[in-house]
Amino acid sequence: MRLLWAVDHALQSTSKRMNRTLGVTGPQRLVVRVVGRFPGISAGELAAVLHVHPSTLTGVLTRLIDRKLISRTPHPDDRRRTVLRLTDQGRRLDRLHAGTVEAAVRQALKATPPSDHAAAGRLLARIAESLEYAAGTYPVQR
Repeated sequence: MRLLWAVDHALQSTSKRMNRTLGVTGPQRLVVRVVGRFPGISAGELAAVLHVHPSTLTGVLTRLIDRKLISRTPHPDDRRRTVLRLTDQGRRLDRLHAGTVEAAVRQALKATPPSDHAAAGRLLARIAESLEYAAGTYPVQR
């Protein structure tokens, strides 16, 4: 438990520092990164990728759209739906940056034998599943 709390604290601290240095929090940057990998993704699809309820993303998306990092446009085939894309400013932010959560994760992965990566992934998935079950949110749409 101490290690999980340490990871949570480090994520929160890094997120606050990212907000000061890059202008986005860790969760906002994650949304930018995912939208950058999946241009044209819908908000519902994005929520599924991130394993969160769509209402959880509303504030994050609103801030990113207001800051002109993400655009929301009508779906090309169904005008009732909208899709998300990075703006030019969002694409600049999407580039790798030192001091981000993913840079720290990348550094940790490089310093860890590849044979440990799969085991760590399975363990983290089980922990997330157990926490979701305890919170009454399991199964989350995947």
